[in-house]
Amino acid sequence: MLIHSSDILVNESDLLTKVAGGDHQAFRVIYQRYYNKIYTFSIRILHSQLLAEEAVQESMLKLWLMGPNLMAINNLDSYLKRIARNCAIDILRRKELELRTDRKLGVIWEETHNETEEQVLLNDMRKVLNDGVALLPRQQKLVYQLCHQEGLKYEEAALRLNLSVLTVQSYMKLALRFLRNYLKTHTDIAVLLIIFKLL
Repeated sequence: MLIHSSDILVNESDLLTKVAGGDHQAFRVIYQRYYNKIYTFSIRILHSQLLAEEAVQESMLKLWLMGPNLMAINNLDSYLKRIARNCAIDILRRKELELRTDRKLGVIWEETHNETEEQVLLNDMRKVLNDGVALLPRQQKLVYQLCHQEGLKYEEAALRLNLSVLTVQSYMKLALRFLRNYLKTHTDIAVLLIIFKLL
């Protein structure tokens, strides 16, 4: 049976109408239909599977949050690629900012290091950090605990958890990204100076 492009467009229009009304099933159809295409498009820009996955998630979330504005989309394929491109650029900018911030924090840490103040801040930091770790998904939490708290190498953690080394690395990156964001919203700058040296 032949499927005409016009049929696909009509179907797509119907899906967008349903998503605009909050239909999760319709959104899932669009997600599954475009995931691979947007992922492939994003990885060409970001050159990272993990970041490409992040770009897809952000793109789809933005699509879902558009609500009634979805009705104005004429070509979903082009529109999603435009969203994905903007998300990828934002991710690259964010990564560059994180690198610059980490470098600056490292310098400030060296210049302002004080043992007595450090001990006080460390006590506050431990509780906040532990609260953040408790919120991690199970696998990310296990990887973080094994590598950061027990000091295992990625290869050793991979063997213990029966995962690939790349998977362990991905879980660690996701865990650290979450913890950094969590700590930024739950601590003051003085505590951050210590935390960013420990994460």
